[in-house]
Amino acid sequence: MDSLALAQQARQALLEKKAINPVLLDVRTVSSVTDYYLVATGNSAPHLKALAEEVDHQLKAGGLEKRRRSGESHSGWMVLDCGSVVIHLFLPHTRDYYAIEELWNDAPRVEQ
Repeated sequence: MDSLALAQQARQALLEKKAINPVLLDVRTVSSVTDYYLVATGNSAPHLKALAEEVDHQLKAGGLEKRRRSGESHSGWMVLDCGSVVIHLFLPHTRDYYAIEELWNDAPRVEQ
């Protein structure tokens, strides 16, 4: 599976679990770390955990595994590293504070 298809599958998994405002950024021309950043918000710590578990489940069902997971739901920020796609899951206030989208504002957004 190519990195765009992986990112879109992960975004769909987040939408199915009612993630708030998922944004997919194409960072291939501005980052040497990954191809895509997927940023989404959950409304509570249990919701963040459910979002991360759904992405894990969907990727596993597609034969893919995440490489690494950092953060805990109660911290307000979780990161799922899938190699070519890095997924940031935030609580609302944490997403506002770190403003990941603003850090990568020169990266094009991938619409659905």
